[in-house]
Amino acid sequence: MNLPNKLTVLRMAMVPFFVGALLWQELPHNCLIALLLFLAASYTDHLDGKIARSRNLITNFGKFMDPLADKILVISALVCFVSLGLINPWWVLIIIVREFLVTSLRLVAADEGVVIAANKWGKVKTVSQIIAIAFILAMQYAQELIAAGTLSAFSVGGIPSETVFLWTGEGLMAVTVFFTVLSGGIYLKQNWKVIGNSK
Repeated sequence: MNLPNKLTVLRMAMVPFFVGALLWQELPHNCLIALLLFLAASYTDHLDGKIARSRNLITNFGKFMDPLADKILVISALVCFVSLGLINPWWVLIIIVREFLVTSLRLVAADEGVVIAANKWGKVKTVSQIIAIAFILAMQYAQELIAAGTLSAFSVGGIPSETVFLWTGEGLMAVTVFFTVLSGGIYLKQNWKVIGNSK
């Protein structure tokens, strides 16, 4: 197994630890630990692709596992957020449906001998998801510090910090869902002929 594939496997292996840290609220600084694990896992995504391209180490295993690892990491984070009451479950449902649609499209295309490569909008979608998740984790950690008295409580226009953080998280999710739907629509439009031509 080459280095990029090892990094992909490492990213998959980090997901249970990330989920455990995020949901184990009795763990001191659990959101900070979850944030660091998430950022480290996200960086391996950038790193394995860069190494694979620069060293010509692209494999079928990597083509299959790399996007799967990304989806598992992101969806795991979002499902945990729903469980903790941090985001609206509709955002997560929309993102999951989009991923199923694009993955199904790729499978049909592969059966027809067509490879659907990632485009810039898919990359924008991924980056927006990573940014949204990282900021929500950081804001949750800040709120934990406020609750513990380590940080001073504050309000914005009379709105307490907890509500400000929740609204900000919802705003970030609205942005990432916009790019998620947009990129999915572009994939479908550009490759609709694959579905139309399939038997």
